[in-house]
Amino acid sequence: MKGSARTRFAPLAAGLVALCALACGGSLPVPEPSSAEAAARRDAALAAARVWVPPAVPVGSADLGSNPAGDLPFQPDDEVECRFVLREVGGTTPKFYCELPGGEAVKIKYGRSNPELHAEVAASRLLAALGFPADRMFVVRRVRCAGCPSFPFQALRCVQRTGWERACLPRGIDERAIVDFDHAVLERRLPGREIVAYEGQGWGWYELERIDPARGGSPRAEVDALKLMAVVLAHWDNKPGNQRLICPAGEESADGVCAQPLALVQDLGATFGPLKLDLYNWRREPVWHDASTCTVSMKHLPWGGGTFPDARISEGGRRFLLDLLEQLSDAQLRDLFESSRITSHEQLSAEARDPGAWVRAFRSKVDQIRAAGPC
Repeated sequence: MKGSARTRFAPLAAGLVALCALACGGSLPVPEPSSAEAAARRDAALAAARVWVPPAVPVGSADLGSNPAGDLPFQPDDEVECRFVLREVGGTTPKFYCELPGGEAVKIKYGRSNPELHAEVAASRLLAALGFPADRMFVVRRVRCAGCPSFPFQALRCVQRTGWERACLPRGIDERAIVDFDHAVLERRLPGREIVAYEGQGWGWYELERIDPARGGSPRAEVDALKLMAVVLAHWDNKPGNQRLICPAGEESADGVCAQPLALVQDLGATFGPLKLDLYNWRREPVWHDASTCTVSMKHLPWGGGTFPDARISEGGRRFLLDLLEQLSDAQLRDLFESSRITSHEQLSAEARDPGAWVRAFRSKVDQIRAAGPC
């Protein structure tokens, strides 16, 4: 008899599952979409994606000096207790997942000399205040991890590369052992199901051209405003995995169609540079590649611009972002750079410890946007 036992009995198993569901008064399980169906759904979601939503709090009233509010707020002086989770992590900077007492697993990013902690807090907080969807980053005093190895990121990478859990974690996961991380931030993802055709797909900036207002997607002004904001922040580490397409909670129908997909940036650690949290070079980095044509480029930045192609920003996009940025006060910006601990990062120059220097650099970029155009 040809074929494996699994192949031959798969239809019978599926039928028994369906029969049991009906007999028990339940509903039939929703079948996983094929690769072609998943790709088609993702294409449709990208065309209908929004990159900006009106902020709940007016931009000029946004509190940029505090952690995000919500159902599980953390304060900067909190000592957070959690349990180590053996779960794969990507990237090159130290991080791991940790389970909170309520069962939620959050990502912990750590390291005394890691500039991405502060850059991501500031950039995420700023984007969210302007209306561009972003994950929620929390500054805390300390993370106390039960079961953590001394160097969790290195241990996780060892497991990922070798598959030898016992060799990479010789003591196992002993929850009686507590490891403290005094230089750490918590990341809580914006709730929603990720829309992908394959695991880890994300989206590249060149794909934003496929957003179609006629299908419910953001108009060009909003898309161009996001592109221009990415240039302001110098978001050069823009590989597809650093952005994601999601269906927010409550926006998905029973047949799996998303009423209002969101396209957001999910990793903003490599910003305010190009050398990550580098005031001197960020201040010198011009907004425009060619102000006369309102053209922006990242080709001179690391990775040759990554997935971000040269783009001509529309007048609508320029004015849309300018209107948002001009609502921010100097006091809000000072709060942003201080509360994210950018100005207390150990490897900064003396000038970069002055929040006023960061505010002036930010204002210079706003001035450049104002001076250009009409596009």
